[in-house]
Amino acid sequence: MSRNVPDWPPVDVEPVPVHPKAPQAGTKLGPHYSECFGCGDEVPTGLRLQSTMGDEHTVHSQFTVTAAHQGAPGLAHGGLLAAAFDEALGATVGYQLRKPAVTGRLETDFLRPVPVGSTLFIVGKLDGMAGRKVYVSANGHLDAEDGPIALRARALFVIVAVEHFTTHGDKDAIAKLSASSQKRPDLNP
Repeated sequence: MSRNVPDWPPVDVEPVPVHPKAPQAGTKLGPHYSECFGCGDEVPTGLRLQSTMGDEHTVHSQFTVTAAHQGAPGLAHGGLLAAAFDEALGATVGYQLRKPAVTGRLETDFLRPVPVGSTLFIVGKLDGMAGRKVYVSANGHLDAEDGPIALRARALFVIVAVEHFTTHGDKDAIAKLSASSQKRPDLNP
C-alpha cells in the first residue's frame, strides 16, 4: 500500500541564507541550554543529543537509547524518538540561522524499531524558507551514519522574537541561559 505523501517543502521556498557566523563544518555544537531534555548535559535521563555542523546546510546529531528511553520492553519510545528529531531539527535551524525558532509542525515516519543500546545518527538538512517559516528534514540511521534508516522526519519551524521566550518561559531559567550564553560565542549572533 502506498501513501499519498505531499511534496516537501509544501510551498515555494527560497534558499536558506546561512548566517555568516554559523559554525564551520566539523564544529562540535554544545547544548543550547544545559537543562534541555534533548541536548542538555544536566538532565540525567535526557537524550544528551550531540551535534556537529555538517556541510551543505546539514547538522549531524546522535544519541544512544538507554533503558530510561524505552516504551515497549527493550525498544525506544516513539514519542521520545520524535523528541530527538525535534531537537536535531531545531539544532539544524538554530545553529545555521542564528535566530530563535520554534517548532510549528513535526512529522515523523517510523520505519523500523530502535532497540535500547542502539545509537541513532540523525542528519538534519535545511530545505528552504518562506518568510518566517523554515522547512527542515532529517533521516535517522541506526547504529552508523550509513546504517539502515529507522526514522524520517520533516518539520516546519517558525522564527520568533526573543520575547516569545521571555514572555512565556521561566524567568530564572532564562537568566541562567543568558548568563551561560555570554560565555558561548557559538550561541551569540
